[in-house]
Amino acid sequence: MNAYIFPGQGAQFSGMGLELYENSTIAQELFEKANEILGFHITDIMFEGEADDLKQTKVTQPAIFLHSVILAKILGESFQPDMVAGHSLGEFSALVANGALNFEDGLKLVSQRALAMQKACELQPSTMAAVLGLDDDVVEKICAMTKGIVVAANYNCPGQLVISGEIDAINKACESLIAEGARRALVLPVGGAFHSPLMEPAREELSAAIENTVFNKPLCPIYQNVTASAVRDEHEIKSNLISQLTAPVRWTQSIQQMIADGASVFTEVGPGKVLQGLVRKIDREVETVSATFEAEV
Repeated sequence: MNAYIFPGQGAQFSGMGLELYENSTIAQELFEKANEILGFHITDIMFEGEADDLKQTKVTQPAIFLHSVILAKILGESFQPDMVAGHSLGEFSALVANGALNFEDGLKLVSQRALAMQKACELQPSTMAAVLGLDDDVVEKICAMTKGIVVAANYNCPGQLVISGEIDAINKACESLIAEGARRALVLPVGGAFHSPLMEPAREELSAAIENTVFNKPLCPIYQNVTASAVRDEHEIKSNLISQLTAPVRWTQSIQQMIADGASVFTEVGPGKVLQGLVRKIDREVETVSATFEAEV
């Protein structure tokens, strides 16, 4: 069975999307529509901007979404998913690709999400850290024992878990994790504590926008970050999407469940190959590929 996976924040690069724009009239139309919806020329930043320009949350999230969704659109009939999943932000791309959301609504929600997260980050200094070489339960236990807000945020693959929370709590937890035997506990260059209770103001803001958006019956199940299980019901999809900002990304568990449900080929749709690397670390037996398209003649 074919599983299509969509990357999240961190996959951006200068020049992203330009090849799609230059080789597809569908891509050109959708990129121009995106400039209108967002109210600024995101294409200029994506195609010609410096790395620092692309790091702004209000740019990064729509840029990755656009790259992924437009690539899925121009794949045409070769895009035949039996199931989809997206890492954090990538969940929105997956929902457009499988028909649960239309392009315009998906982009508006992603833009609102980015701005709401940016605001939440400015309310309280916070950060995230990657922990390598420890079992999940050990990391969870140390987070629970650490004073302040610090939680497991991204279950990326076995032996790689990202924690999220207040800066002091993250620093203390990192010291404890190294003492416990972690290979690394590295504070990440991110603007805030994504997928933690500190994102509650953003969750509240995005909740209203999601509730007011029409979701359709998806073409195939999506394995959502919050539950790591197949979801087809529009109301359940909405509820999980609202919970996603303050809940952990259960990527390891999602991929394991997709494989258990028959996935044998994982195609990454979007910039980079980060997710393919994670899938291979979760299960070396499955095939991983990047989505590719044929240029219009």
